Amino acid sequence: MKKLSLVVVLLTMAITTFAQEKDVTKFLGIPVDGTKTEMIAKLKEKGFTSSAYDREILEGEFNGQDVNLYVVTNNNKVYRIMVCDQNHKEESDIRIRFNNLCQQFQNNPKYIATDDYTIPADEDISYNISVRDKRYQASYYQFDLEKVKEKLLEKYSEEEIATPNEDVKNAILETIEDQSAHKSVWFMIADYYGKYYITMFYDNVLNQANGDDL
Repeated sequence: MKKLSLVVVLLTMAITTFAQEKDVTKFLGIPVDGTKTEMIAKLKEKGFTSSAYDREILEGEFNGQDVNLYVVTNNNKVYRIMVCDQNHKEESDIRIRFNNLCQQFQNNPKYIATDDYTIPADEDISYNISVRDKRYQASYYQFDLEKVKEKLLEKYSEEEIATPNEDVKNAILETIEDQSAHKSVWFMIADYYGKYYITMFYDNVLNQANGDDL
């Protein structure tokens, strides 16, 4: 409910010029779309540089961490930006890193979560990964408040959105879910010989393979 209240407040803001941008997942404000060459050029404009080992792997800083970026395509259309920590961590540190990311996403009004993914302090991460094959993963969805508001204004007034009854609240949530379903952002703990790191995925589901080539 707290999340919805924040959404309602933000929805009362005026629609900006960003409304005409293509409605796909964004990484650092860049739509996850187009060709690999175009995407790499845009990422370099953000300060990332090519790795000495592979010019298509980019290096730089993201959200306070040194990372490698990988641009993934399907039929030469970008559908994923993969962000991997360069530095591996011990179990206690990766728990903190994972939980901090969960908190950052939960507090960011551009995202909606489907669950609480934080790892309890007493959970044995290494045992669960190595013995039980457990996957520590958190999933979120981007949504554009202005596009949500545009859609709602087709049916409701500004006042109804600002002070919603139950029907309008349900409509807000349904609109957010519809608008964000193809804009997936998720991350997981990856294991490297007993050391751990975070891998994040910014996915444009619309460009993923859907079986057309089979």
